[in-house]
Amino acid sequence: MTTIAPPSADAREAAVERLAGLATPPGALGRLGDLGVWIAAAQGEVPPRPVDVVRLVIFAGDHGVAAHGVSAFPSAITGAMVRTFLAGKAGVSALARAHNVSVRVLDLGVDDDFADLPDAVRGALTAHKVRRSSGAIHLEDALTADEVRAALDAGAAVAREEVAAGSQLLLSGDMGIGNTTPAAALVAAALGLPAAEVTGRGTGIDAAAWEHKTAVVQAALDRVRDRLDDPVACLQALGSADLAATTGFLLTAAELGVPVLLDGLMSVACALTADRVAPGAAAWFAAGHRSTEPAQSLALAKMGLEPLLDLGLRLGEGSGAVAAVPVVRSSAALLRDVALLSDLLPE
Repeated sequence: MTTIAPPSADAREAAVERLAGLATPPGALGRLGDLGVWIAAAQGEVPPRPVDVVRLVIFAGDHGVAAHGVSAFPSAITGAMVRTFLAGKAGVSALARAHNVSVRVLDLGVDDDFADLPDAVRGALTAHKVRRSSGAIHLEDALTADEVRAALDAGAAVAREEVAAGSQLLLSGDMGIGNTTPAAALVAAALGLPAAEVTGRGTGIDAAAWEHKTAVVQAALDRVRDRLDDPVACLQALGSADLAATTGFLLTAAELGVPVLLDGLMSVACALTADRVAPGAAAWFAAGHRSTEPAQSLALAKMGLEPLLDLGLRLGEGSGAVAAVPVVRSSAALLRDVALLSDLLPE
C-alpha cells in the first residue's frame, strides 16, 4: 500500500506564524485563515501564490442500476447533459465562467456514441472511454478487473495532463444518472455502514423510491461482502468507469502535490476511496460544499474535512466546488497581501 506524503510541514509552520502576525485581531479570519495555511502548505510557499489556474474535469458515465428505479430521471439525460457541457450551457458552465475556471468533460462510460458530434470534439470527449454504461451493482459487478484498471489509469493520465497544463487547483465533477447509488455504496463499504445510513434522494426521488433505492444499495453491499476491505475491488464491484477514473484523478493529483477542491457525493466518495488506496491522499483535499446526500457528510467526517459552503446544493457537475473557488482565492490573498503587524508598529 502506497502512502502519500502530506503538504509541506515547514510551509505550514511558516504560514501559521505569518497568519498570527497579520494586522488583524487574533482569529479574526476564522476558517479563511486556516484555508490559507492549507494552500500555502500545499504550494510549499509562504506567502502563497495567487490561485489563478483552476481546472475542473467532469467525468461522465451511465450506471446500469439506473434502469432499476433508483433515479427520478432516465439515463438518456446523461448524454444530453454532456452535450450541454460542451455547449457551455450547464449550471456549472455559468459558475465556471463567473469564476475563471476551465471546464473539461470526458466520457468514461456514457451509454451513447455521440456520433452527432464533430470528429475532433467526439475524439477528445471519448479518448478515455472504457465502456458504455456499467453493470447494475445489485446484480453484477460494475466493471471487469481490466476495466477498473483502465479507468483508474485514465483518471491518472488526465490528472497528469492537467498538472502539466499549469493547474494550481484541481476540481472533479460528475455527470451520470443514477450515480448517487454506486457512490453511496462505496461510502458504505468504506465506513462499514448499512445502506439506510448512507442512501439519499439523489435527483429528488419520493419516499417509496428512496426505500427501494436503499434496498438496492444494501443488496449490492451484501452481494460483495467478502470484498469490501479492498478499495479497488469495491470500485470494480460497486463503482463505475467514471467513479474509478475520478479516484485515479484524485490519487494522482495528491501524488503530484496539487491540491484538490472536492464537490458533492461522487467526488467525495472517490476521495474517500483514494485515501483507502493510498493513505494520506486526503491531506491534499478540501471540501467545497456540503451536499444534501448523507453519505457525503459521513465521508467528509471520516476524512476530517469541513465544507466551505453549505447552500443546499444537489446539482452535481462540480458546481459546489466551483462556487467555492473564490473562497480559496480569498484565503490565499489574505495570507499574502495583508500587512504584518510588525511592519506597522514602530520599533
